[in-house]
Amino acid sequence: MTMATAPLARVMGVGTAVPENSYSQQELLDIFEIRDPRVRSVFLNSAIERRFLTLPPQGPDGTRVMEVQGELLAKHKAQAVDMGVRAVQECLKATGADLSDIGYLCCVTTTGFLTPGLSALIIRELGIDPHTSRLDVVGMGCNAGLNALNAVTGWAHAHPGQLAVMVCAEACSAAYVFDGTMRTSVVNSLFGDGSAALAVLAGEPELPLPQASGPSLLKFASYIITDAIDAMRYDWDGDQERFSFFLDPQVPYVVGAHAERVVDRLLAGTGLRRSDISHWLVHSGGKKVIDAVGVNLGLTRHDVRHTTSVLRDYGNLSSGSFLFSYQRLLAERVAEPGDHGVLMTMGPGSTIETALVRW
Repeated sequence: MTMATAPLARVMGVGTAVPENSYSQQELLDIFEIRDPRVRSVFLNSAIERRFLTLPPQGPDGTRVMEVQGELLAKHKAQAVDMGVRAVQECLKATGADLSDIGYLCCVTTTGFLTPGLSALIIRELGIDPHTSRLDVVGMGCNAGLNALNAVTGWAHAHPGQLAVMVCAEACSAAYVFDGTMRTSVVNSLFGDGSAALAVLAGEPELPLPQASGPSLLKFASYIITDAIDAMRYDWDGDQERFSFFLDPQVPYVVGAHAERVVDRLLAGTGLRRSDISHWLVHSGGKKVIDAVGVNLGLTRHDVRHTTSVLRDYGNLSSGSFLFSYQRLLAERVAEPGDHGVLMTMGPGSTIETALVRW
């Protein structure tokens, strides 16, 4: 089969999962007794209303007991497996597929390190065929969902008729430092826990999937802003004895300033202009990031309505955020055959990843 005749890979279904408990920003300020007006302002002016989190345990006096790094890694493992399993189950239900239909499993996470990887743990937990091919994408950050989707799409092209599943599972509450500084307060005000799974297939399925529907994946484009390679990173905090995530305050403006470059590359040779794109699904990186990308690409509030509503209801979910937005777009039932969409994620590197899709 030549590339010219290779069937396009298509999104077949999506599923999401979050922890049991969600909290408003005000509730979190109260729980952790945060009184610093600067920190309170960061929380309350984040455009985030609620986040799903797994908070530290309560001590005898009712205050939260800060976990050590080993406990955070254990939390990440438990939460990533639990959320990942539920997201896969919901995705398969939406697709009309069974566990036995999965030929490839790609798992994405940045909020903890696991060996064996999350893919092996989910295969064991769900009882997926142990012959299933798998890949773990670890440490790439909020952009990684599209990096992984590119790999999944490549596998689907090489194995037409077989179902590939991608899972993004991020337990952001297993990756915090609580020291009262503005650096850690910004991070602690922003991220939430969540998982999202996406099923992809090229050609006709070996068995009918009557519930499946979604756009074709046409093209990917990437850009690494190497001058800002340290703008988003994990550092080891020796005083706190844990990893600490750093977000440079200039990140929104740096990412926004380069958004046009990668989108123009994505659309090059397609005959499409930005005005031809009906649906924009942008990573919910934060209010300033969304605003900067929107201004530089000329997007309206309506264009990024799913991005902003996911940020409002979940916070920044890292690698799976854009799939929560995709799920909301599907629920609207507004995508028409022939519509084009752009998926965009941003993260450490600093990196912008994009994909072009068509319904």
